[in-house]
Parts: sequence; C-alpha cells; structure tokens
Amino acid sequence: MSLSCIWEALGGVGLFILGMKFMSDGLQKIAGERLKSFLERTTGNRLTAAVMGSCLASLLQSSSAASILVIGFVNAGLISLYQALAVLLGTGIGATLVIQFIAFDISFYSLPSIFIGVILKFFGRDRRLVYLGDLLLGIGLVFLGLHTMESGFAPISQSALVKGVHGHFFSWRISAVILGAILTFLVQSSSAATGIVIALAGSGVISFPEGVAIITGEVIGTASITAIASINGTKAAKRTSLIYFVINILAVALALLLFPFFLKGITFFSPGDAEFISPAINKIITNIYPTTRPFIARHLANAHTIFSVLSALLFLPFIGFFARSADALLPGKKEEVDIEPRPRFIDKRIINTPPIAIIQARNELKRMAEIARSMFNDTVEQFYSYDAKREIRIKKEEEALDLLQREVSAFLVLLSGRSPHHLEIPAMLHMVSEMEHLGDQTEAIQDCIRNKKEKNIYFSDTAVHDLTSLATKVLEIVELSTGSLGYATTDTLDKAMTLKDSIEEMVEEYNKNHMDRLTTGRCTAAAGLIFTDIINAFNKIAEYSYSFIKSEKELIDAISIGGD
Repeated sequence: MSLSCIWEALGGVGLFILGMKFMSDGLQKIAGERLKSFLERTTGNRLTAAVMGSCLASLLQSSSAASILVIGFVNAGLISLYQALAVLLGTGIGATLVIQFIAFDISFYSLPSIFIGVILKFFGRDRRLVYLGDLLLGIGLVFLGLHTMESGFAPISQSALVKGVHGHFFSWRISAVILGAILTFLVQSSSAATGIVIALAGSGVISFPEGVAIITGEVIGTASITAIASINGTKAAKRTSLIYFVINILAVALALLLFPFFLKGITFFSPGDAEFISPAINKIITNIYPTTRPFIARHLANAHTIFSVLSALLFLPFIGFFARSADALLPGKKEEVDIEPRPRFIDKRIINTPPIAIIQARNELKRMAEIARSMFNDTVEQFYSYDAKREIRIKKEEEALDLLQREVSAFLVLLSGRSPHHLEIPAMLHMVSEMEHLGDQTEAIQDCIRNKKEKNIYFSDTAVHDLTSLATKVLEIVELSTGSLGYATTDTLDKAMTLKDSIEEMVEEYNKNHMDRLTTGRCTAAAGLIFTDIINAFNKIAEYSYSFIKSEKELIDAISIGGD
C-alpha cells in the first residue's frame, strides 16, 4: 500500500464532496425560493409533508441539510412539530433519489460534464445557464470523485493492516452502524456518506453486509446533526429533533433485528450478485488489482431506498402519537412562557364563526401579553446579572411578539370583513400593536445593556440606583396591564394612571440628575447616552402599558353597553 494510493483515495473523496456541493448549489439556484414557500403551504397533511421532505432533500442533495432547514422552519414558527416530523421522515426518501443517481456507472461522462459545466459557468451570459453549469460541473465531479476513490481504495483493500483492522472492527455489526453515523456526521451529508461507502465496497475494502450496516447507521448521524442544529432553538425545535432521533434509533434497531431478511429483500430487488468481481483488471501504480464490483453500487443504493421507504411507511402513521408525547419526552418548566413563534389559538377555518374567532384572538392576545411580561422581567434581570443565554431568550421573545402581531392582526382584519360591526376588532387591533411596541422598547433596553457591557461603560452608583428604582416601578404597570386582559375596571385604570404619572415624574427627575452629573464631569458622554435611552424606553413602556389597559377598559364598557 503506497502513499500515492492513499492520496488518490482522499483526493477522490474531496472531488466527490466538492461535486455534491456544486450539484446542491446549482439545483437550489435553479429552484429558487419557490420550494420553501410551497413547503409552508403544503405540510398540513402528513403524506404531502413527507413528499415535500423528499423534494427538499433532493434539492439540497442531502437529508442532513434538509433536516437542518426543517429545524429552522420550526424555530421560525412556519411549521408545527407534527408537520416537521412528517417532513423529516420524507427527507430520507429524497436523499435516496440522489443516491440512486450516484449508483449509475456513468463515470465515462464525468469529464465531458465537467468541461460543459465550466464553459456554462464561466462563459454563460444567462443566469440560468450559469446555474446549469454549476449542476453539470457538480455531476461531473461526483462521478470523477467516485472513480478516483475506487481506484485509490482498490490497492488499500489488499493491505494486511486494513484486513486486520477490518476483521476486528467489523466483528460486531453495531460497529458498522456507528461508523455510518460518524461518517455522515463528519461529511454533513448522508448522500455523500453513501457515495463514499459505495466506493469502499466497490473496491473491496468492505463487504456487502458491512456496507448495508454502515448505510443503516447513517440516519443516526443525520439525526445527530439535526439535534445539534436545535441546541439554541425553541422548545418545539428541540422536541422535534429529539423525537426524530428516537424514531431513527428505533428504525436502526428494527433493521438490525431483521438484518438477514433485510439483506434478502435488497438482493431480491437488485440486479446481479453484490459480491461478484468483474474479470477485467485495472493497472494501478505497478500492480494489478481487480476492478470494482459492478453490481454492489446498485445493491447499496437499493438498501438505502428500502430502508428509507420502510421507515417512512412504518412511522408516518404514528407521528400524531409522537407529537402528543413531546411534552413527556422533553418537559418544560411549568412557569415557562410558551415563546414558540407561531399562533397557538387562531384558526382561519373558524373565520366564518365570529364569536369563536374572537375568543381565539383574545387567547392569542393573552399569550402575547404573557410573552411581553416575561420579556420585560428577563430584561430587568439583566441589570443585576447579565446572562448571554437570557439575552438569546429575550431575542426569541421579541421575534415571537413580532410574528404574533402580524398573524393576529391579519386574522382580525380578515375577521372584520366577515363581521364589520363587531366592537372588539378595532380595540383588539390596537392592543395587539401596543404589546408589540412594548416588546420593541424592551428589546431597545436589552440592546443598551449589551452595548454598555461590550464597551465597558460604567454607571455611577446614583445612576444605577435610579435605573433599578425606575425598572421596579415600570414592572408594576407592566404586570398590571398584562394581567388586566378581560378584567380591567375603573380602579385598574386609576391605578395605572397613578403609576404612569409617577413614572413620568421619576423620568423627569432622573433626567435632571443625569444632566447635573454630565455638567460636573461625574458621567461620561457615552454612559449618558445609554442612560438616557434606557429611561426613555422605560417611559414609553409605561405609556404603552397604560394605553393597553385603557383600550381594554373601553372595550369592556362598549360590550357591556351593547349587551344592555
């Protein structure tokens, strides 16, 4: 086994992965953003969601990349946990379409494909021709990389060292499964990992059963990538990745338990003998080695296809059960506010029943109020003990408020067309905006706190005392407003007015004290700007909170008069 053969094999791996990247980029550019928007509209049914998952994985040339994108959709609140599971189960089928294509022995056309791809990429004047060039260049590099890998691995397979390691490592089938998971995790693509396995098996480094076990283990690698992608995500994203990991573990366990039958099924649906070695020979360096096994690529591609299809068929009927079990698998804290950026209560199918639709909208507004209160509490905590994780949570809370404001407002506007004289709709539209504005001002305070920390700006003891006193007072009116939904009375409004006036007086006093510190040199200009921005944001939060209570009180009075 010479060093040149090792470099040839590694170079083939590099060419193959580069080709997969070019293919993926070309397909994505040709398809554009239309697939994403189509995915958002067609994932309501588990079967269509699985089909869309297949399309997504085919487009990205990787079930791993597709899975990460799905987790991103869950984080953004575009699809639910139930929809995400169906899409994820479909990604394996999409990846297998790519693998079936790779399994065709068309390496003869790799160089012409590269040449045409380069011409189109660098000399094409039309944008679509450039994208097509990326696609053809990727296809050529994929098959050239496969051919180069097989040529490099062939002499390596004859090495006594490789045979010794092979005998010990693959004595247990689970070792092959673990290797498949690690390989997929490292190359970040199950399609690319399967291509490498095909090259290894074709050159004789691994046997057919070992190759099947490695391919079976690739889904664990994909699930691990998905789990890592959800680390800083929402609770829904974490639950999605956990359930997807559990499903893949169950699928691999079933495949290993029924492994002999699995191999027979692959052989039945595949042409030729997987272990057959072609009598032709290739000259590599100074020695002569058998060429690749001509039928094993199709067998391994079919193994991936059968495993992916059976997994989808087996687990798709149970995704409702898994979705309902999400809370038990990954429970959240009872006091934790639900900040998943997607509506929980509104449903446009109820739009023709205004009384129920109004109740749904009020429930969503109540949820917005809870998120706004949680966001403000988290931000106030940053004054006492700054926490980067808390900052991430504040950002997610603000994003949830923004999305809910858009969704609830659109729902109410649509509802107003069905019930134009409904008294609650204009008031609720105003209240939804107030909650979103409150969140914006809270985020502004968080930005000021972060800016102060990053630039090592210090406040005087007096300034710190003023800010914490103001924060405590503003917290009272925020909790009063967010807790008054449906219960605002004259006493509530009077109390809110008193708090608002008190906060305005404090802001006026603290601004005066701040100017005194600036003129006497006890405060820097940089610290002064941040201090002013924070107390002004507090003042606006108090105004939005009072306006929210006032709107709620007016709404209750209007309903009471209308009822009389």
